Parts: sequence; C-alpha cells; structure tokens
Amino acid sequence: MSDALLEEFAESAGLAVNWYDIAGKLHRVSPEVLRRVLTSLGYVVGNEPQIAESRGRLEYEKGQIPPLLTAWMGDEFTAGGRSFRAPDVPGHYPWEINGVNTTLAVSPRRCFSIEEITGAGLAGLGVQLYGLRGGTSGEFGDFAALGEFASKAAPHGIDAIAISPVHALFAADPSHYGPYSPSSRIFLNPLYADLRLGGGAARPDNGGRGLIDWQSAAATKNLALRQVHQSFDAYDHDDFIAFCNQSGERLFRHALFETLDAHFRKQAVFSWRNWPAAFRNPAHPDVLRFAVENREAIEFHHFAQFLAARSFESAQSQARQAGMKIGIIADLATGIDPGGSDCWASPDDVLHGLQIGAPPDLFNADGQNWGLTALSPTQLRKNGYGAFTAMIEANVKYAGGIRIDHAMGLMRLWVIPEGAGATDGVYLRYPLDDLLRLICMESRRARAIVIGEDLGTVPGGFSEMLAQRGICGMQVLWFKREQNGDFIPPSQWRREALALTTTHDLPTIAGWWVGRDIDWRSKLGIRSFSGDKVAELAERSGTKTKLWSTLRAADCVPPGPEPVNADPVVDGAPIFVGKTPSRLVVVPVEDIYGLEEQPNLPGTTHEHPNWRRRLPPGEFFSEPHVPDRIARFVQSRRL
Repeated sequence: MSDALLEEFAESAGLAVNWYDIAGKLHRVSPEVLRRVLTSLGYVVGNEPQIAESRGRLEYEKGQIPPLLTAWMGDEFTAGGRSFRAPDVPGHYPWEINGVNTTLAVSPRRCFSIEEITGAGLAGLGVQLYGLRGGTSGEFGDFAALGEFASKAAPHGIDAIAISPVHALFAADPSHYGPYSPSSRIFLNPLYADLRLGGGAARPDNGGRGLIDWQSAAATKNLALRQVHQSFDAYDHDDFIAFCNQSGERLFRHALFETLDAHFRKQAVFSWRNWPAAFRNPAHPDVLRFAVENREAIEFHHFAQFLAARSFESAQSQARQAGMKIGIIADLATGIDPGGSDCWASPDDVLHGLQIGAPPDLFNADGQNWGLTALSPTQLRKNGYGAFTAMIEANVKYAGGIRIDHAMGLMRLWVIPEGAGATDGVYLRYPLDDLLRLICMESRRARAIVIGEDLGTVPGGFSEMLAQRGICGMQVLWFKREQNGDFIPPSQWRREALALTTTHDLPTIAGWWVGRDIDWRSKLGIRSFSGDKVAELAERSGTKTKLWSTLRAADCVPPGPEPVNADPVVDGAPIFVGKTPSRLVVVPVEDIYGLEEQPNLPGTTHEHPNWRRRLPPGEFFSEPHVPDRIARFVQSRRL
C-alpha cells in the first residue's frame, strides 16, 4: 500500500503528517501511527480499497448540513455550496439550506474584555484553591476559604483571583485528586462546597504544615456533606428545584454515574469501561431501573452539585462586593479522564482509543502523555457543539473570567494511541473558528473575560488570532527571553496577554533561584534538553546573572551584586511583571510568600507531591513581607 495515499487521506481527516517541534525541527509521522489514529477515529485504512471507501465516507460527512452552523455577525459564510450573510445581531437563528433546517449561531466578533471594565492595568493573585487556609473543610481550602481570601485581597488593590480547576473528580475515589484529570468539566468538585450554605457547621482549619492527605480529608468532608443532606428537604427549596431543572439530563446522568461508580467500586470494578455491558449505556433499561432503586443516592449528588454551585457563586459575589473588578478566574482543564462521567454520559462526544498529551519540549525531552481524552472534532460538528457549549457555559457561569488550559487544543491536539509512547503521536485538527465563535458568545453572555494558555509549542499566528478575538494570551517571565538568552524588558511585553511570574507547572521564583526544580528533575530522572544536572546548573547560573541584570535595569531591585539568597529576587520579580503594559498581571501566592516548592511537576504523578501542598499556617496578609510585596506589586501597575 502506498504511504502517500495513506498520508493524503490522513491530512483530509484532520491529521498533520508533518509538524515542527519547539526548536523548529521538522518531523514526519510514521505510517503506523497514522493507521492507528485513523482506526481510532473510525476509518478503515488497511489497504487502498479501504482508504478509498473511507475517503468517500469522509467526503459525504463533510457535505452534510450540520445541526449548528456558526458565523461572525454581519459576515459572509458558505454552507451547502451556497453563500449567505449572517445577521448583524448576535444570537441563534433558524436557518434553511438546500431544504435542510438547521440553526445559525451568530457570534459577536470579540469576547468580553478587560478594557470594557477599566482602562487601568489590573493586579491579580493566583491560588491553588485546596491550598488556601480557612474555609469550612478543616484540612484543605474550599469555596468558603476562597471567598474569605478574595474579600481580604481586594482592599490591597487586587482585582482578580485565578484558581486551579474545580471540576468534578470521582466522589468514590479520593485518591484521584489531580485537578487537571477531571471526571467532568461541566460539573464541580463537591469537596469545595461551603457547608454553611447547606445549614452545616464549619470545621476549623487544622493548622497542619504537612501535605494534604486526600484520602482522609475527602472521607471527612464527604461524611459532612451527607450529614447536611440528611436535614435538607429538597421539596422545600425552590432554588434547588430550579437548579435541577435548569441542569437537566446532564446533571441527572452525572449524579447517576457517581452512584454507579460507587456501586461498582465496592465490587473492585474501577472504570465504567469494565462495567457489565448494559451499564455502559446510560439509556439501557437496567441503568434506568438502577436509578429508580437508588434515587436517594442520586438525589444526594444532585444536592452536592447544587451546594457546590451556590458556594462558587458566593465566593464570586464576595469578591465583587469587596471591590474586585473581575473576581474569580476559573480554570478549564484540557481533557477528561476516559473513565469519568463525561465520557460515560455522552460517549458519542469524545475520542476513543486515543489519549492526549504534548510532544517533546524544553522542560520534557520525552514528551508527555496525560492519560486523558478529549471531545472529538468530528462529533462536535455532528452533534451541534452541544458538549462544548455546555462546558464553556458551565465554567463561566459563576466566575468573572476563565482560563483555557492548553488553548492550542482549540486548533489542534497531540493525540496518542492508547498504549503508545508520548512521541508516537500526531496533531489532530479542531474547528477553531467555530469554537472561537461559541466562546465569544458565552463570554459576552456571562460578561466574563477569557484567557488562553498559549505556552509551549504554539502554531504560527495562533496567539495573534486569540488577541484578535479578545482572548488574552499568556506570557511568563521564564519564557520572555531573546535568542541570546537575555530577558526581555517589561516595556516590550504584549499588552493583550496576561503577564505572570510563573505558573503551577513551573518553578517558583525562589525555587528557580536555588535550583529546586533541577534537583527534582535530577532525582526523578526527567530529561531536559539542557542535559544532566551539572549542565542544567551551569546554564541556570548564567541565566540568573541575566535575570538579576534585567531586574536592576528595570529598577525593580536595589543596586548591588547578584545575591545568593532569593529574597531580593522574590521582592523584585512581581514589580518587574507589574511594570509590563499587560492589562492584567497575576502573581501566584507562592511567589508572594517566597516558597521554593511548585504545586505540580509535569511528567510525574506520585513521585512528586503534586496538588497536595497547603500554604503555610496563619493569616496570609499578615505574614512577614507579604503586605509589602503586594503593595509594591500593585503600585507597579499604576506607574
């Protein structure tokens, strides 16, 4: 069989046969990888006649009028071989094309933006929600702690709090606590609920300095949630009934999944893909019979979602009432666990037999396989983008903004056949224009800003495309460097992109200065393009000198030689990013504290204590150096 024929069909099916890595090196995907991925996408490509048959099917599918079309307001668009002009007013319109009735989603040209809120540069803080002190959960932070934190941050001049994802995980499996590996991106993690909003009592912060024991902490919180539910009369709460009616079938299926998952885990069956065949189909009569027999357990999960939603809404309300111009910025994970609720509830919406990840980059020379799946681009179009719209709507509903993790996934995702290594992948194209239009619509509807993480291997022109649609990109201190390694001065950073000192996946300022990230990678055998630990430390030494020189030139640190201690750099880095023209600058609280450990080390699971670190005990805004660092950071935004 001709490889050229296979490659031609792969391109037409949305796969990129050729791709460039972060260093600009051209790669060509092997025929074996193409065959495996195409097979997972539902195409038979074993020989030339099969490829010809698959091509005919693909062309037929592309020629069908989908249930939803999108267009920019007032623009010309083509469908069914005909040209049309979209209405000048955004909204959903019934539309007829070649005798087929469909719906046209007409989008505003840009998302709701910061410049529509204020012309001033804003300051924000980034937090890992579980790491906050206070709240009602005792052993970890929750929405109650978030509301308290926002209320205290606002008087210091902070206008936004960016949080880690709060998606639903697995209620029956507290060992699964990574926020970027959700069961559902539509529903919330009930562990973050404010018990007081359901009539329960708050558990005081335990003051512990160690890592969160999620097994113990989740068990305690789940017990408290069930106790609150026992005294909750669902029929006496109109807002609960309205919430359930509004959430509809998706909420019911999620609650049913949680109940089934708990049921089968007791039988040592840990994924719905291994459940008895009847129970893998949400609409099977046996599943509906189970739902009737377990309606009280299912109602509990309805209640848990209701309480979590009210708690998120309360945290945002507290942030805005305290004076924040944006408030809480939610985080949307890139993918979903293939054994989770979204995949079980809507199996037609997702990729099967494929996992997503990233090709080799500067921080991981072996690439990454995240063990997650994602929405299928083909099924998105076929199903009218219902799953995508529901996901975006759910994530902006209670927030002042949303950060889309790995925003390049709107354009392409690195997909890997199950069981293959991270390097044996291929880029799969997504309908970028359609997805951007739907994001703009939901952003406007919720008056929520949108941030797209455009770090790593970014396609040419992608960041500019985001900016054109009012989506803020991201720029991080570690990556803002010239080809010779010099750090770029603040004045040359992009105005339309979020500026940060670091992210949850990167070393903190203090950790970077002392080489803590290098220590971890060396200890765990994670390769980087720099070489071994000795080579990395030598390279870091030169980079530290360049950073210190840049901070001095920007008048962010006092004159003097490069320090051994990280404190002067921790003092100066927030001021440095604060001086950029970016409309919003976010500094993680780890960098305000001067902590060395980062929340997550990519490429690890249990080897590094990811997603378990709490902030030091005590009142954050009263800690030594904290008020002064925040004050100088906020002041830098006004210069």
